[in-house]
Order: sequence, then structure tokens, then C-alpha cells
Amino acid sequence: MAKLYFYYSAMNAGKSTNLLQSSHNYRERGMDTILLTPAIDNRRAKGLIHSRIGLEANAFTFWSDTDLFDYVQKEREERPRIKCVLVDEAQFLTKEQVDQLSEVVDKLHIPVLTYGLRTDFQGEVFEGSRALLGLAEELIELKTVCYCGRKATMNLRVDEAGRAVVEGAQIEIGGNDRYIAACRIHYKEAIAEAEKRLKKENIL
Repeated sequence: MAKLYFYYSAMNAGKSTNLLQSSHNYRERGMDTILLTPAIDNRRAKGLIHSRIGLEANAFTFWSDTDLFDYVQKEREERPRIKCVLVDEAQFLTKEQVDQLSEVVDKLHIPVLTYGLRTDFQGEVFEGSRALLGLAEELIELKTVCYCGRKATMNLRVDEAGRAVVEGAQIEIGGNDRYIAACRIHYKEAIAEAEKRLKKENIL
């Protein structure tokens, strides 16, 4: 039976690697897949899912107003061997798009595997992640570690000097130069230090 899956984690847990491996497994067995990636993620070439270990594959780039059910349905008509839909950076989905993906599962009977962050740099849940946490049948945590060796569950945004950032827009695209996966203890310590520094500079 087809299901909606949400694979979530902090930064650098191998989400894209896992996605690409899953797609490869389907294709190796003669089945087609659809790969989706948000247009807002502009770190790489448009329509490319890239993992930190060098794996990559072409994907359909979607915008916040893209009807994902309509897209998958039309692709299925042209490629009847499509057996799985995989979504990278799923935190950037809108709630409506998560609903559309659930319709892909329920009406087209195609499993949908989504991969994304659970929370932003302020510990707030992304819109897409919140919807997936509510609708997905399967919630799977992909684990990574803090520099101390504990499980990393938080995403720390840092400036050019490597210091924690406590204010700013929820979405700011970046990689290892802008974000660090951290355990809750060291996340809180970094945030507290940043707030102390800003108060001293009369910014907060």
C-alpha cells in the first residue's frame, strides 16, 4: 500500500544521499521515479539534486504555486512505470502542496518520499514540515551528530565569523558555511552567547 513518508533531520544527515539512493534502487529494478526539488534552493544548478558525497540527479523544479498532484498525474500518463515520487528539501513545501502529495498517494497509489529539515535556525517548525508531521503515515528520523558526539537535532545559523545568528528571515539558503547541526545543549549555549554579545553591542 502506498504511503506518504517524511524523512527529517538536522543539517548534514545525508537526506539527499538517502533520496538519491532510494531513486536508484527503484530504477535499478526497471521502475521510474519522479524527483522534485524547490526552486528556492539555488545552491546548485536549477533542477539538480546534489548530495555532499557527490551524488546528483536531475529533478523537476517546483515553485510555491506549483500543483504537484497535477504534475505527477500528467507525468504518470506519459510514463506509466512511475512507481515513486521523491521530494528534496521538503521543508519548503506549502501546506497545500503537502495535501497534494497526500492525494498522489491516495488517488494515484504512488508512494511519496519527502526529505527535509524539521525546524529552522530559531527552533521553529517549517510550514512544509509541520504539514508532513501531521499527514505522513511514516515519520523517519535521519540522525547526525553534534561536534560533542551527541545526537544533533537543531540547526544553528552562523555568520562569517562562525558566531550564532539569532535574528533574520526564516529562509536563508546556505550550506556548511551558514549552518551547523548541533545538539540542543550546544545550540542553546551558542544562542545565549549570541544574545549576550548583541545586548552588549546594544543591538537587542
